[in-house]
Amino acid sequence: MPDDPKLTPATSAEIAASLAFALRYDGRRQHRRADALMAEIVADHLVKHLERSGFVLMKRPVDYRAPDFYGRQSDQ
Repeated sequence: MPDDPKLTPATSAEIAASLAFALRYDGRRQHRRADALMAEIVADHLVKHLERSGFVLMKRPVDYRAPDFYGRQSDQ
């Protein structure tokens, strides 16, 4: 497990949403309509399998600071 103390366990809903998004989109381009439903079904099955297998996925807290002109995070 990483040493980053800010990591928290991701919820099943967050994991499913992230997997479904990855299955529905290829970069910025959306796949066909039927693919959206299939992506949600597949994501739910993957989450259930990961939970049964004992996996724990961690996530960083959301950083709401806007990047500056050069893409760096501001300290304010």
